[in-house]
Amino acid sequence: VSAVGGDPVPWVQVQPWNNLFLIIVGVWLLTGFAMVILSAGLKGISTELLEAARVDGASELQVFRGIMLPLLMPTIAVVATTIVIYALKTFDVVYTMTSGNFDTNVLANVMFQELFNNGQQGRAAAIAVILFAAIVPVMILNIRRFREQEALR
Repeated sequence: VSAVGGDPVPWVQVQPWNNLFLIIVGVWLLTGFAMVILSAGLKGISTELLEAARVDGASELQVFRGIMLPLLMPTIAVVATTIVIYALKTFDVVYTMTSGNFDTNVLANVMFQELFNNGQQGRAAAIAVILFAAIVPVMILNIRRFREQEALR
């Protein structure tokens, strides 16, 4: 903004821009991981299977919905689980960019502040238990899905 003659804007301090920039950084950090994992999942799909569906007259949308997407669901579940866990334990990006100020505090940052800034080990431990309790259902769901898929093989 200042390059075109305006006043400099502290974007990290202004709502809702600060949260938007934190989201952009989080997406930037996880996009590469997701693409590598999803690419590996795509490579695992048999080209003969896709070719047979096309020979049988399936459109590209039908091939995607009927073959590729069901075969990619375990991979998508892994990526989604990783992203959910990352979102629940996000600390480093928020702490580096805003230190939890300007209405950008997250649970992991509150835990850090309670432990190291306020010396409240009990509160920090309670917050850690809450984070753990939030992550466990996601992991249980993922483990169940994995076991169901293993039983089908």
